[in-house]
Amino acid sequence: MVPVRSRTPLLLVCGLVLITATGCGRGPAVAPQPPLDPAPFNAVLRSVVDGRGLVDYAALQRDPAQLDRYLKALGALAPKRFASWSEAEQIAVLINAYNGFTLRAIIDNDPIRPSIKAIPGVWKFRRHQLMGRSLTLDGIEHEILRREYNEPRIHAALVCAAISCPPLRREAFTGAALNRQLEDQSTLWLASPVGLVIDRAAGTVQLSQIFQWFAEDWPRADPQAAAVPGHQKQSAVLRFVARYVPAQERALILGGAFRLSYLPYNWDLNRQSP
Repeated sequence: MVPVRSRTPLLLVCGLVLITATGCGRGPAVAPQPPLDPAPFNAVLRSVVDGRGLVDYAALQRDPAQLDRYLKALGALAPKRFASWSEAEQIAVLINAYNGFTLRAIIDNDPIRPSIKAIPGVWKFRRHQLMGRSLTLDGIEHEILRREYNEPRIHAALVCAAISCPPLRREAFTGAALNRQLEDQSTLWLASPVGLVIDRAAGTVQLSQIFQWFAEDWPRADPQAAAVPGHQKQSAVLRFVARYVPAQERALILGGAFRLSYLPYNWDLNRQSP
């Protein structure tokens, strides 16, 4: 979730997935194989995540069996099976992997740390098994999801265990439901005070810093915004945000008569109160 500062060679990504839907080219057609069973991850999310997207980490730490079952399946997932899936199914599994590995990273600390930032190397050095490869959280987010897929809505779904992250969904992402789930996540995130704050009287719009850190991801998905010289990133971000707000606020955002700034990022753990 933190902004990337370095990139590993693209060959690593292609080696991981063999052939992806967008980035490394397709070989011969592969017959679609069954998606990964999300049931264990669904069980985890429904039992420890509340309606606000906050997590009961203590309960998960006491009983991580279902989480570990799902993470083990991710590690054993065959790259050829992954490559046979639709782009939506691939994105869904990669989001689930990021969120699941993040949960595991939090509960591996006893006592649980007050912030994910208090875990040394949590994004760049701690490694997780995915499709038989050892990958970091940054590798999954920046080198695969952001690089290989043109889908900025992933930023509404990837949850880095901080209060200012989007809410953690109480169900696993799936290929069949991905568009609906990402639309819902975007709506929920931008309706919350950690995603967007608009003061019409003051003429101010404040956005999550995620839109600043990863602003380059939105113009790729919005060719019309990308055609505005010098303002591609901001234009694409604002056009995206405007899709998810009421009509009055949409008019303000698209009209441009406001001062734009970014919200402070609260890195405290997204944990439920005891």
